[in-house]
Amino acid sequence: MAQHEFWKEKSLSQMSDQEWEQLCDGCGKCCLNKVIDDETEELFFTNVACQLLNTKSCQCSDYPNRFKKVPDCFKVTLENRDSFSWLPASCAYRLLDEGKELPSWHPLNVGSTKEMHRLGQSVRGKVISEKKAGDLEDHVVYWPLKFEP
Repeated sequence: MAQHEFWKEKSLSQMSDQEWEQLCDGCGKCCLNKVIDDETEELFFTNVACQLLNTKSCQCSDYPNRFKKVPDCFKVTLENRDSFSWLPASCAYRLLDEGKELPSWHPLNVGSTKEMHRLGQSVRGKVISEKKAGDLEDHVVYWPLKFEP
């Protein structure tokens, strides 16, 4: 790991745009469709991936145009940090905002996404397409909320 550990020395608000983008581990969990219980307003993750998610690389297949193609795509910014609680428990934005450290397997700590995928911390091999899903309520999962630091 030859990279300067900027995430340990800067707050989220002090980071450059490039550093902010590097925080994303590329797990794809935030690209899962979610369901909100109408009565309790509780949010549930599903195993149904956004139409733009490449399920092998766990990256958006059209990142620059994602908001045009998927109008409800959510951009994680400092301005909406009050909404970070919906992010997966392993999300670097959420962890750093809560004063926690990045997981040991995070690409910034190990230099690649291989360890994250190997440990099952990404959506790789766990999701289905929006086109094949049917009712989202039938696809609620809890694994996006659990992780091993």
